[in-house]
Amino acid sequence: MSEEIFAGLQKLTLLDFPGCVACTLFTKGCNMRCPFCHNALLVTQAQSQKMYKNEEILAFLKKRVGILDGIAITGGEPTLMPGLYDFIAQARSLGYRIKLDTNGTRPDVLKHLVNDGLLDYVAMDIKNCREKYGKTVGLGDDYDLAPIEESIGFLMSDRVDFEFRTTVSQTFHTEEDIVEIGKWLAGQEKFYLQQFKDSGHLIGEGIKAYDEDQMKSLLDKILPFVPNAQLRGL
Repeated sequence: MSEEIFAGLQKLTLLDFPGCVACTLFTKGCNMRCPFCHNALLVTQAQSQKMYKNEEILAFLKKRVGILDGIAITGGEPTLMPGLYDFIAQARSLGYRIKLDTNGTRPDVLKHLVNDGLLDYVAMDIKNCREKYGKTVGLGDDYDLAPIEESIGFLMSDRVDFEFRTTVSQTFHTEEDIVEIGKWLAGQEKFYLQQFKDSGHLIGEGIKAYDEDQMKSLLDKILPFVPNAQLRGL
């Protein structure tokens, strides 16, 4: 097997996969252009990223059996990678739990992985309220939300453990937007408002973060709709 799916490997994380000692694998490329993207180099400079052969990653995973519990796969957007299913199946055969981060634009891939029992946890980014989605992901006001809605509906059917999360910035999210997101996801058990942090390599410029007190105020706005919502990244 000589496929190359991954452009990054973090050998140990206690944060990226809730409840697991894990490693994190990064894919390159994305079908969105979020100005506040934390891993923007995987999007804007995708062709210059070092790639790992799948057998390199699998060799690493074999050596870590019994030390690591899980694998967090993030990006970029992992569901764009043609060899993702086969890789996860092989990693799964080693006994690893698998977490997938996704923007929800490929519900067919998401359903295939979940229905075949290959995922233990899914984290889906909710970029903004419906009305501002296209602008927030850098693709214009006429952005087609149908795939996003389909992925949300599928996850809400409780076929797999999951969370929704929104990275919040003053530049793109108002209190009213947060309320609308809350209405959209009403009743969900796991929803996180994440504080925007400048990674130093962003697609956009001049993006401003909310401070800790402002984030707490935003959380208060969403709690009537999502009572178990929490803050992350403070």
